[in-house]
Amino acid sequence: MDDAFRFREEIPLRLRDLDQMNHVNNAVYATFLEQTRSAYFREVVGAPLEEIGAVIADLAIEFEQAITLDAGHVTVGARATDLGDSSVPLVYEVWADGERAATGETTLVYVDRTSGEVRSLPDSWRAAITDFEEFDDRT
Repeated sequence: MDDAFRFREEIPLRLRDLDQMNHVNNAVYATFLEQTRSAYFREVVGAPLEEIGAVIADLAIEFEQAITLDAGHVTVGARATDLGDSSVPLVYEVWADGERAATGETTLVYVDRTSGEVRSLPDSWRAAITDFEEFDDRT
């Protein structure tokens, strides 16, 4: 895995993750990204996604190789690539058996849970992500 992915999450594979071809189903990859994104926010930002107002504005996954149950687990790397006023773009790599199996991208947008209106990222998030990713805050 690329060293740029300082945050990594190991996710065990389950029989229910497989499709009729005995490969991990394409929809499960989105769940891998979700689990990793949730862990990233919990550990790096200190804000559990399930308790905050945030929505996915976009999701893209590019599949490179099939994953089978024999792999046992996947390792997913995540990193923020920049910070917008209200958004956090994240990129991902999914690895199994020492090979990259997929890449992905999401954009997370911070919203007020009550009104649903887009809000600026909290300063604490901005500082935590900037420090962890070691990039200059460009906003």
